[in-house]
Amino acid sequence: MPVKILIADDEPNQLELLSFNLTQAGFDVTLAHDGKQALTMIEDSLPDLVVLDWMMPHLSGIELCRLLRGRSDFKHLPIIILSARGEDGDKTLGLDTGADDYISKPFSPRELVARVRALLRRTRLSTVAEVIKFADMQIFPGRMEVFRAGQRIHLGPKEYQLLLIMIERPGQVFSRVKLLDLVWGHGVYVEERTVDVHLSRLRKALNKADGVDGGSLLNLIRTVRGSGYALHAESGQ
Repeated sequence: MPVKILIADDEPNQLELLSFNLTQAGFDVTLAHDGKQALTMIEDSLPDLVVLDWMMPHLSGIELCRLLRGRSDFKHLPIIILSARGEDGDKTLGLDTGADDYISKPFSPRELVARVRALLRRTRLSTVAEVIKFADMQIFPGRMEVFRAGQRIHLGPKEYQLLLIMIERPGQVFSRVKLLDLVWGHGVYVEERTVDVHLSRLRKALNKADGVDGGSLLNLIRTVRGSGYALHAESGQ
């Protein structure tokens, strides 16, 4: 059964372009021309994912996102915000409102399709799996809890997102640029060093037991010099 995607945008040309590309990618697409119409359509037939333009008449994408996140029946609906507002503060506002991803205009339709697929993978991983196991680690997505060697690990939001992305594909090497795009979003200026800082925090958290650095614990995050990072169960450095 095709994945149902609702696109809400008040620009007809943009709607047509996005609808064509997502339909070509195999998705079942429905269209709304403003925020109020989008809300009615979501209430009538819950989609698997929604794409909302920030600036729309009657009800903006940001206002609709905030409204949906305030309702228990739509609390976990995957939401992507599209906006010509590319400032860091605007992206932060969009994500703080509850959007799962934020894409700055202009962008390529291929990028949107890729981001939709990535978000659906993460959502499926978080909602279908009651527990994700890797080596001596357990993740409970429904509770956003991580345990290692029987001890609960406390992670910040970015560290948790990085871990979820990497655990989707153990062994795959993720470049800093790729991780920046997946976690912070495309088109937003963040130094690549930021990835190193958050990966260092994640590695340190995962290597702790009982609040003390566990020297006997294996480094699950492997640094691949000149390439990036990978989640590995056999060796790490």
